[in-house]
Amino acid sequence: MEEGGKDQLIQYLILRGDLKWPVGSLVAQGAHAASAALHIFREDSETQRFLADLDRMHVCVLKVPDEVALSSLADQLKEKDIGFKLWIEQPENVATCLATKPYPKSAVSSFFAHLKLFR
Repeated sequence: MEEGGKDQLIQYLILRGDLKWPVGSLVAQGAHAASAALHIFREDSETQRFLADLDRMHVCVLKVPDEVALSSLADQLKEKDIGFKLWIEQPENVATCLATKPYPKSAVSSFFAHLKLFR
């Protein structure tokens, strides 16, 4: 718990584990998705609170096996009204990364508990 009894805010990034791209390209996919999610949800109070303390941002980078699993996760989040951005890399038109908006960890961690850290 954070000061004041509030849950720690966290942003989840979910990358595809099957992409055999250079490390820099994969990092860029996460950066694109995270930046886009923060921009899309910039008026959200949790996003504003997350960005108000840049030195204490918490981000968890996880992986799914492939594009099918990434799309399935996106469908599950959409069904539960969890805000996210699914990054589609162009010109390849390939879904590479999903980034949530910042949420209290307790509110969304169950959606990601089965995933492994991206290494």
